[in-house]
Amino acid sequence: MSDISHSYVCEPCWYIYDPAIGDPEHGIPPGTAFEDIPDDWVCPDCGMGKEYFIAKLE
Repeated sequence: MSDISHSYVCEPCWYIYDPAIGDPEHGIPPGTAFEDIPDDWVCPDCGMGKEYFIAKLE
């Protein structure tokens, strides 16, 4: 089961991926855990890959 309770932040630009919101403009529906995003998805703000995201400490 994937965890949708944690947000992730893009280290280069500080974009926050919130699983509750997703990224609908780029095909990621609300409720999608970060781990379930396709590996070729990139940050919508700066274009960096998933490997540049870290779990946001709540």
